[in-house]
Amino acid sequence: MSDPTPSSLSVSTTDPGSAPPAWRRVVDRSTRGPVAAFIASATAWLLIGSLLALIASFKFQFPDWWTEQAWLTFGRVRPAHLNTMIYGWISMAGVGIGTWLWARLLKTPLRGQGLLWTSIGLWNVGMVVGTIGILAGYSRAIEWLEMPYVAFAFIVPALLLVVASFLLTLRERNAQHLYISVWYLGAAILWGPFLIIAILLPIFSGVPQGTANWWYAHNILGLWITPPGLAAAYYFIPKVIGRPVYSYHLSYLGFWTLALFYNWAGVHHLVGGPAPQWVVTVSIAFSAMMMVPVIVVAVNHHMTVVGHFEKLKYSPTLRFVVFGAMSYTAVSLQGSLQSFRYWQEVTHFTHYTIAHSHLGVYAFATMIAFGSIYYIMPRVMDWEWGSPRLISLHFWTTGLGVGAYFTALTIGGVIQGFQLLDPDVAFLKIVEDTQPWLIVRSVSGTLMTVGHIVFAYLLARIILKSGARPDGPTYFHPVPEGTFQVAGGDGTSRAPATPETD
Repeated sequence: MSDPTPSSLSVSTTDPGSAPPAWRRVVDRSTRGPVAAFIASATAWLLIGSLLALIASFKFQFPDWWTEQAWLTFGRVRPAHLNTMIYGWISMAGVGIGTWLWARLLKTPLRGQGLLWTSIGLWNVGMVVGTIGILAGYSRAIEWLEMPYVAFAFIVPALLLVVASFLLTLRERNAQHLYISVWYLGAAILWGPFLIIAILLPIFSGVPQGTANWWYAHNILGLWITPPGLAAAYYFIPKVIGRPVYSYHLSYLGFWTLALFYNWAGVHHLVGGPAPQWVVTVSIAFSAMMMVPVIVVAVNHHMTVVGHFEKLKYSPTLRFVVFGAMSYTAVSLQGSLQSFRYWQEVTHFTHYTIAHSHLGVYAFATMIAFGSIYYIMPRVMDWEWGSPRLISLHFWTTGLGVGAYFTALTIGGVIQGFQLLDPDVAFLKIVEDTQPWLIVRSVSGTLMTVGHIVFAYLLARIILKSGARPDGPTYFHPVPEGTFQVAGGDGTSRAPATPETD
């Protein structure tokens, strides 16, 4: 962000009241179509996944509901929900956000737009085939990989086309220094396809398949979903508040320790299972070492925001992204602690694990995705968000929803785990004691779905440029003069601007 502006696109940036550098406008226009399409597609799958999640959740309260329709049974709806959220929502949203960040940080127009348009088409076809395949009964019964092989025949080439576009853009970059967000995004586009291709190879069966499955399930979160989230946090937090990252050295330490330690985590979920115990022990050790990058990132983000917390009152992007960054710290420390054998034996096969996964995929990755989209879309569409009240409604329904969801299933899961270990407690008693927590789960899921519908409505309006053109950036409240060092730091730059406005 401090690199020289490419001379071919430069404008004067010495006058604090001048327009933003022209290269940003050129870069944003180059990303408009693919970024908007990826984010719109992701949001469509978010809505579909939310509907499937509600059906699955309400079946805990109404077990006889829709039992006559095989495709709506829990065993099909639940994995369909999981796959639409992982491969449809958060993966496609991450690619859309990453595409904009990639071009912005490399200070060059996006290359390979045709490749990305083809990727979007293939990806959506793969998701349709995969979701229908699961609901029709063709599930592979491997967690996070339930979609039939034919679905990945579309999704994997789609991923490789994204890689090609990113590499073409990298080759033509106008930035010599690579910001830490570029490191995370670049690593993700290399790690993600490798993980999926490796786990799809027909070389696993029996115990090795279970071990490889948990290696994949953990790493698709830590090495594919997590890096774009951290890349976005490292970009948007400093960008909105108008100050540099607290420590570049800490950011590099966090990146390399994540790369070195996370790959070994995941198999700790097989504590007590048939996997070789030395493999489980190694996984536990590296899971514990994951505290290093987590604490490093947490300190870096916190120290960057210190003295600027009042800006969360005004900025939609900052509020969502800081919420997500704090959740990253919480879920990662929780993950390290729950890897230990004693606690894993308690929480194994309970709703505690569901709470933990939602803290990661939703409270961390999804909330950062929402905040990133609130920043990106006005720039690629040259239009502003229409309603700060609806954005606020979106934040509180999703924030309170996932908070209640996590709290209820964590408490209920721990109680469930201790009861399962007690031979004197009847199984029916455990089921009955779990019911109140599952009701909270359904209510929380409904609350989050309301937020998703509001978000989809806002996104449709900005893509269609519906209604009167909004005047200036969208904040939750009127912003006192001088609050943001960067004018319009969380909206469009039609207001009086400094060079770093956009």
